[in-house]
Amino acid sequence: MRLSLRAGRSGDHRPASGFRSPPAHTLRPMDSDTLLLTGARIWAPGGAAVPVDSVAVAGGRIVALGPADRLRRMAGRSGRCIDLAGRVLLPGFVDAHCHPIMAGLDRLRCDLSEDGEDVDAYLDTIAAYAATDAGGGWVTGSGWSMGAFPQGRPSRQLLDRVLPDRPALLYSQDGHSGWVNSAALRLAGIDRETPDPPSGRIERDPDGSPQGTLQERATELVDRLLPPVTAVEREKGLLLAQDYLHGLGVTSWNEANVDQEAQAAYVALESRGLLTGRASLSLRWDDLRGTEQLADLEARRTAISGLGSPRLRAEDVKIFQDGVMESRTAALLEPYLDPAGRPGSDVGMRMHDPETLQDAVTALHASGFAIHAHAIGDRAVRDVLDAIEAAIRSSGVRHGRHHIAHLQLVDAADIPRFASLGVFANAQPLWAAEDSYLRDLTRPIVGDARTDRMYPFASLRRAGARLAIGSDWNVTTADPLQIMEVAVRRIAPERPADRPFVPSERLALDEALEAYTAGSAAVCGFAGAGSIAVGASADMVALDGDLLSGTGRPTESRVVLTVAGGRIVHEDPLLG
Repeated sequence: MRLSLRAGRSGDHRPASGFRSPPAHTLRPMDSDTLLLTGARIWAPGGAAVPVDSVAVAGGRIVALGPADRLRRMAGRSGRCIDLAGRVLLPGFVDAHCHPIMAGLDRLRCDLSEDGEDVDAYLDTIAAYAATDAGGGWVTGSGWSMGAFPQGRPSRQLLDRVLPDRPALLYSQDGHSGWVNSAALRLAGIDRETPDPPSGRIERDPDGSPQGTLQERATELVDRLLPPVTAVEREKGLLLAQDYLHGLGVTSWNEANVDQEAQAAYVALESRGLLTGRASLSLRWDDLRGTEQLADLEARRTAISGLGSPRLRAEDVKIFQDGVMESRTAALLEPYLDPAGRPGSDVGMRMHDPETLQDAVTALHASGFAIHAHAIGDRAVRDVLDAIEAAIRSSGVRHGRHHIAHLQLVDAADIPRFASLGVFANAQPLWAAEDSYLRDLTRPIVGDARTDRMYPFASLRRAGARLAIGSDWNVTTADPLQIMEVAVRRIAPERPADRPFVPSERLALDEALEAYTAGSAAVCGFAGAGSIAVGASADMVALDGDLLSGTGRPTESRVVLTVAGGRIVHEDPLLG
């Protein structure tokens, strides 16, 4: 969350574009479930010219590429043919870091994500939600923005205005802070004498009383009192999220922080034939336990692989090494600034000391897991790279699929290490614009010099790192078109007249597309995905708009068709 292949240059890993029909002797009549997409402008990595306009799908895979009349003869009269009428056809987007179950559950609870940074709107939404829930118990939800509150910290008194008696816990949009009212604090027994828990902080008023904002693991002091989420709620949330992702052209994803209950939700949907996308599950590393948990993680991995499903993998483990910049919990090499703009003594919060982290990463690496690390600050990034380097040195084996997500601040000395260690840069480009978080919360506490080298995605790519792109939804939008617009312009889509944020770190559109398709598919371990090629999985998205012309903005395009595993999972009624 916004808090958490082999080495070589990215060009060394591009899959063959595969944009050719199979040799004549391999052509044979297709199955009755054939889907033909004709009249497309097909994109290939590297900007290669694609001389054909049609794709044939059977058995969940792309079986032929070629001119429309030839593929129609192969298919005969069976199956379905969709004329894309010149629309752009891309591989399905693969989200390398998101939280679909949490996002789906948000839609079932008090959801503040549509209220922007409007405090009055938050209070209205909370009051309306409480009025529809006559049970009188806990009010839970998420989605408030730190940018809406002084120093990013909402107070208990503000929440008391609409919920004077009912306890409430509302998570920030990044999931690293909790807003609680007085009733919740009383039930949890949190007062001025309560110490900060490990890896957490209770924000306090001048007299030491809890202020109403809980940071990181301090939220667990209240969260543990909430009624448990039911299996039915999780599955319903996941179905809602899957449908939403398909509508955005996302066909596969990495669920970035998976406990046993979330894993059970995926298994339940797959067992009922309801999982239409593909999910790589990053199993949660419990930072209050040590390497003794490895056996449990291996058993969970075995349970998923034993299903034999092409739609589920559990080969990654998610480790948090720090928090987020705005709450001063991201781990930095140099201190945060005090209110006068001078360096203080606070360098943020490491979730693991370097030795403990190296022990964990070495054990996971030796067991064949890929590391999926949350690292926002430059100290956290270095810690994770050091741990991966130690693991490789210990075993002598390079997996090529370890990845570090977020990468808000990376020291210049560490940028080349991604390529040399074969570590993916798992980027969330939507944040690389000068929004209120960056302008009002981050820049004042780290200074201009550090702010103006944040999110160095182009530098990482130039240094040979391979990029994957994720949204971190439910923290921010899951829309790949919005995310790619920021990746290529470094300007928020809703403020197109802004100056670019660190324009030297802009990606070319082709680079962003490759990262969001082939790069993310590789980091998720989905072989045969991320390209439109004979034999590849039939995961594709068709767009209205002039995305490939180089003159338009990605957000001026629109998803009209999504195909996942050969099945149409989203279709615009106006497609024709």
